[in-house]
Amino acid sequence: MSKILVLAEKPSVGRDIARVLNCHKKINGAMEGNQYIVTWALGHLVTLADPEKYDKNYKSWNMNDLPIMPERMSLVVIGKTSKQFNAVKTQLLRNDVSEIVIATDAGREGELVARWIIQKAGIKKPLKRLWISSVTDKAIKDGFRHLKDAKEYEPLYYSAYSRSVADWLVGINATRALTCKYNAQLACGRVQTPTLAMIAAQEEKIRQFKPQNFYGIQVNTDSIRWTWHSSKNETHLFNEEKIDHLIENISNQSMQVTDIKKTAKKTYSPQLYDLTELQRDANQMYGYSAKETLSIMQNLYEYHKLLTYPRTDSRYLTDDIVPTLKERLEASLGGNHDLVIHKILSKPIKKQSHFVNNSKVSDHHAIIPTEQPAYLGELNNSELKIYELVLKRFLSVLLPPYEYEQTTITAVMKQEHFYANGKIEKSLGWKEVYGHILDDNEENNQTLPVLTVGQKLSVIDLKKTMGQTQPPAYFNEASLLSAMENPIRFMESSTQSLNKMLVNTGGLGTVATRADIIEKLFNTFLIEKRGQEIHVTQKGKQLLGLVPRDLRSPELTAKWETELALIAQKKKHSKEFIQNIRQYTTRIIDEIENSEGQFKHDNITSKKCPECGEPLLEVNGKKGKMLVCSSRECHYRETLSVITNARCPNCHKKLELVGKGDKQMFVCKTCGYRIGMKAFQKERDERKQSAGKSDVKKYLQKQKKETQTSVEDSPFAALLNLKDQLK
Repeated sequence: MSKILVLAEKPSVGRDIARVLNCHKKINGAMEGNQYIVTWALGHLVTLADPEKYDKNYKSWNMNDLPIMPERMSLVVIGKTSKQFNAVKTQLLRNDVSEIVIATDAGREGELVARWIIQKAGIKKPLKRLWISSVTDKAIKDGFRHLKDAKEYEPLYYSAYSRSVADWLVGINATRALTCKYNAQLACGRVQTPTLAMIAAQEEKIRQFKPQNFYGIQVNTDSIRWTWHSSKNETHLFNEEKIDHLIENISNQSMQVTDIKKTAKKTYSPQLYDLTELQRDANQMYGYSAKETLSIMQNLYEYHKLLTYPRTDSRYLTDDIVPTLKERLEASLGGNHDLVIHKILSKPIKKQSHFVNNSKVSDHHAIIPTEQPAYLGELNNSELKIYELVLKRFLSVLLPPYEYEQTTITAVMKQEHFYANGKIEKSLGWKEVYGHILDDNEENNQTLPVLTVGQKLSVIDLKKTMGQTQPPAYFNEASLLSAMENPIRFMESSTQSLNKMLVNTGGLGTVATRADIIEKLFNTFLIEKRGQEIHVTQKGKQLLGLVPRDLRSPELTAKWETELALIAQKKKHSKEFIQNIRQYTTRIIDEIENSEGQFKHDNITSKKCPECGEPLLEVNGKKGKMLVCSSRECHYRETLSVITNARCPNCHKKLELVGKGDKQMFVCKTCGYRIGMKAFQKERDERKQSAGKSDVKKYLQKQKKETQTSVEDSPFAALLNLKDQLK
């Protein structure tokens, strides 16, 4: 009897599919049943070969060998996961396997994972495609009832393959050229380098910023605060003398009400989450990095099965999801939002354009809860926070708009106009999910008394207000994700067509890769963190001065992604795109080789590398200070200090752990507090003994109420779990 082989992307998903398909027999790297065999990758098992696989001479980096341009790109099995590849290959080659179902992640990269494994294994059997957005039992069963012909997804594979080859050709050649030319570890790429350039551009704006003082007028009458507006509707001027003259002119005058305008207004909830928006909110609210949020989402998707596919760039649902909303709401019961859920379920759920739009969904719809019942007690603190974010956003779009009456009162004092704003809430609508939210503009929240047009008011207080223009903010991970998603304002030569191109292609990188790009910039010491702020290192600044200009601009990615989208739509051939990339690679190698730029290490130390004898460089890693070897061929690294979760008892900033062995010490870089390891451990032990059950319970309740940091991130937990932290 012939069988169908199912190839999943990860073991957890593979086991879920196996259970649904009644595959219970464990075999080598797979599960087998009467009709199906389910096996799985571990992400990519196969990748493009390194240069030295084409020619052993490429193992040594030499400018004369560039550009490296293999006529045909070769695939190799990734060494670390070769055991699983061989297990998958064994199942693929079985004589009783007559058909293969590709069940890797439903997207461009998932298509590449499967096709490369099948290609490397030399398999030519009929292919089908499972395309699902969640891994609940219901979604898997529905997906297998509606399997697609894999040929429909071949263009998606060619798009993914073209992207991979282009990044290989440009990334490897440009990185080798820069490294050989300047004898330093310098890496560049068509996404990471423009991202670095945006951070540098923001720093330059801040550096060149010159603050200006501005002035306005505020008047207080009985229970009302009024703000002056000029004839051009300005609320402040940079000319202090003019404001002083206006104040002098209207002093000792009464106000007269000239207009009262009441307007009914309503606002709809924010859109559903895509991955980037979720990563932004998680960073702003909980300090999670983009990579941490994606990892938490993967657990909620794969293991708990509570949320849909995370790597999506859409914030809308498709028509076919609408009939499932009732079941998803019922599955979400049992938490803090049951009253709201019952309120939504009490009426028919209708399709609405602010959250349902087929044309705005490409591969996957927005992130929403699945039909799987939520057992919140099984979630850890971080998972619960991310789940709550998604659930609240999901509930909010299903609720009515927030409605209020906006009142604007106009009054004059000797031809000068003053305005007072207030509002009366009519219906909380979607804001019920979040509790009462004040408007960001305080003026809109004052309670206004009943007034009539023509009424005169006595002035209690008249004063000049002062402020100063603020420089742009440094990037943090949340704002950097936003800039990567929409980098238009950072482009050097922006045109309408390129702007449209960037919007259509989703900016720099994809929702799935942005977190890794940011991490790579940290790990190669091109950027560093100061508190939550991201700064470009001196190495990063020098690299931007040496890399070819168009590799620094988001325009290159916009052009590539537009062509890759055309390949996915069968409107452009992969070979044509790759040929153009080969020509482009040759040009940038020539540009780097002929450059007159110079690179100089500004962080070199007097210490020598114990492995190769070259000088060591002191760098700021994401989690502390390190020494790294200056030689491009040596990978020696030594930790100097680690930023811990333990808090300073004086200023409550995070302590750094410095030194080795018995000389280890916790140091506060802010106030200078220092404590040796032995004294710290003694204090920790005393704290553990004094912290009884009631103390811990009170502490956890306080943490839950404040919801500012996770329990794992708290200073209390850091002290109790120091041993884990120092592993």
